[in-house]
Amino acid sequence: MQIGFIGLGNMATAIIGGLLSKGNITPDKIIGSDKTEESKRKAEESFGIRIAADNRQAAEESDVLFLAVKPQFLSAALQGVRDVINKDTVIISIAAGKTISWLEQELGEGHKIIRCMPNTPALVGEGCTGVCPNSLVSEEELFRAVELLNSFGRAHIVTEAMMDAVVAVSGSSPAYVFLFIEAMADGAVQAGMSRAQAYEFAAQAVLGSAKMVLEMGKHPGELKDMVCSPGGTTIEAVKVLEEKGFRGAVMDAMEACVRRNREL
Repeated sequence: MQIGFIGLGNMATAIIGGLLSKGNITPDKIIGSDKTEESKRKAEESFGIRIAADNRQAAEESDVLFLAVKPQFLSAALQGVRDVINKDTVIISIAAGKTISWLEQELGEGHKIIRCMPNTPALVGEGCTGVCPNSLVSEEELFRAVELLNSFGRAHIVTEAMMDAVVAVSGSSPAYVFLFIEAMADGAVQAGMSRAQAYEFAAQAVLGSAKMVLEMGKHPGELKDMVCSPGGTTIEAVKVLEEKGFRGAVMDAMEACVRRNREL
């Protein structure tokens, strides 16, 4: 199986790194193209993959083709390759906001298309990806695609109606978490801790808390209550967050993210 990439930016290289780390895919089975020489050089030096002469070669030689260019550039990229993509090729798009119907219109009839939304934690093998196929993708092809996407984290099949929510709760949400980590670290620095140590404490707290949610099977509210001792320090901090509208601010941010995704 030949796997191709149109676009070799951060997300594409995260996916490539995940594929190679599992050992089931070798570098010679991956071919990629990009408009910048620097991105091509980095991908070749980092992973030893084949670099295509152009997008057309990458598309023509692929059994599975990842579309990993920014949404605003995707139409132009597809116009340049649509006539060389085999109808048996499974096309996986990671472009935010671009629906299956839009992709079908741009590519023409008869193509097997999977729309997905990974996130940047894929760079460290902890991504979470929403996956939605069109009607031409077989169960076996979908299973194989999910298997590939699982190589850099977790992948879940969702309806296309849920893809806007996936963008907000997974695709964009690492930025919210980074802001939270930075704010907690700032607070620790204010209390006298060194900056480096503050970031480590804050980041590890987020990592451990997330792992508890995923592995303990308890509701986040229940886990929160486990930390909040009666009359203790934590409940005082939670009270301040509630007074400042913490939950509402997060929900408003996600609503704005969904709205913007629908505009793309």
